[in-house]
This record gives sequence, structure tokens and C-alpha cells, in this order.
Amino acid sequence: MTSVLIIGGGGMIGQKLASSFSTNDSLTLLDIGFPNKNQSNARKIIGSVGDPEIIENSLKDLPEVIYYLASVVSGEAEADFSKGWDVNIHAFWAFLSLVKKLNEKSQGQYKPKIIFTSSIAVFGSPFPNQIPDDFIAAPRTSYGAQKASCELMLNDFSRKGFCEGLAIRLPTICVRPGKPNLAASSFFSGIIREPLSGIKAQLPVSTAVRHWHASPRSAVRFLRHAETLNFSQLTFNSGLNMPGLSCTVEEQIEALRLVAGNEVVKLIEFKPDEKIIEIVKGWPQNFKAQKAKELGFYAETSFEEIIQIFIEDEVSG
Repeated sequence: MTSVLIIGGGGMIGQKLASSFSTNDSLTLLDIGFPNKNQSNARKIIGSVGDPEIIENSLKDLPEVIYYLASVVSGEAEADFSKGWDVNIHAFWAFLSLVKKLNEKSQGQYKPKIIFTSSIAVFGSPFPNQIPDDFIAAPRTSYGAQKASCELMLNDFSRKGFCEGLAIRLPTICVRPGKPNLAASSFFSGIIREPLSGIKAQLPVSTAVRHWHASPRSAVRFLRHAETLNFSQLTFNSGLNMPGLSCTVEEQIEALRLVAGNEVVKLIEFKPDEKIIEIVKGWPQNFKAQKAKELGFYAETSFEEIIQIFIEDEVSG
């Protein structure tokens, strides 16, 4: 039996990740709220990652594996500077400090695996045609700066022996179910999800925009595979770029046309948004992800496959 804590367990990826564990695992979920349909076998803690008492309560059973998924998303972090740094940085520091305290109290016996979801937003332009694993992290957004800072913190706490940490840099997860969120990348899912439901969708950027994608199914697979790695044998000191699919918005739309037909595609309306256009300009477009592939991580190879996964997991019930 594995003892697991998912911080951010009420979100879309957190819920899908929780579903991947068996009833034999000891599972605790922490979030500010949970959907009506959630994991009945899990212990649920409702509260903020910014509340030290809540974090202390979530760690009281000394979980062996901790997934840290909670964050203020990209668009919101850019719009609300203070909130982004408070939630994404200060709360993470407080969490790691408590892990350190528990490690010292146990005289080094408690040393959990911490898998942190970072982002490709840690990179800033100008970019090569395909970003290598050793490309420098130089973010151009507040969200990216916060994720990069968390990577450095986790690396240092791991180096000092308080935990075993790994930051995995997720591609943009697409197609996300549910309603749009405040992430600047939300439209990548919206232009697929809404038309498939017969609803008009707004496209705020040019169809020439290229980006790096993976499905929610891949995101969960990345997280579960990361848990199986021997962290002490990893030879890098920062985040790990996850595999994904590089494609343009036009290629997304053509994949939707292939899967669902012209009438569905007609529901996409071009409505430029200068704020989003400016943010997207600084986003990476393609990665080698060689280290991750060598470690056994993999993702989809076509956007049609990503759409079919969404239909299978969300639309078909």
C-alpha cells in the first residue's frame, strides 16, 4: 500500500490522478473544493495551500508520495501579481519548510517523494526550432517566473536531503473538460470542446500560432510514471521537459474537421485578444524532451488522437 497526498486534488488533473489509484492505496486530497463526483475512498481536506494549519494536517500521516499540483494559473497570475506570488511561491516555500521540519524531527527517516507540476512557461523567447533539455529557463511571464522559482526551491531542498523532488514541465493540457478557466492557454481547449458540444467558441489568436500539447490522459500517465523513477539516479538538477505534440492552431482545427466535420468547425469564431496575443508570443512551440523519452515518458503523436481521447473520456460518458 502506498500513502499518497495530492495537493490540488480537486482540480481536473488532480481528480483524474486520484482515479488512477486503487482502493488499497492510502489517498489524501487537498483543495479549496471538490466536484460532486469525486474519489469516495480518499480522505479529503478542504482548505487553502496558503494556510499552514491545513498543510500541516495534510502531512500528519507522513505520505510517502506527494503530488503538488496546486497553483494560480497563467492568465490569473499575470493579472493579479500579488496573488500569483502568494499562492505559487510563498505557499510552496511554507510547504517545503514543513517537509524539512518533519524530516529533521524523524532524524532523516521521513523523506517523501515530491512530484511538482511545473510548466513550459519557465522558458522565454527567443527559441530555437526545437528546445533541447539544457535550454536555459528564462521566463517572460509572472507565472513562468513562479514555476521556475519553485523548481529551484525543490531542487535545493532535495539537494539538502529533506525530500526527493522532481519537477515535471507539463505541455499545455488539451482538451480540458468542463468550463474555461483563467489560463491564457484556455482557448486551445475551448476551440475543440465547445464546438463538439454545439457551442460557439472564440479564437483569440492567429491560426498560425504553434504550441506544445498533451492530453489529460498523458498528464496523469506522466505523474504516475514519475513516481516509479529512482530519483537518486537522475542526472539533472532542474525540471524535466515532458513529451508532447507540436502543432499549429490551424492543424488543431483541421484535426477537428477530420474527426467531427465542417459544421462543427464553423462554430469557431476569430475574435483577436491583444492581451492573449502578447502572452502567446513568448511561449515555446516545440521540444526534444529527449531525457524524458529515455526515462519512459511518452505522449500523443497527432492532434486527432488528442481529440479522440477527449471524446472517449468526456463526451462518450
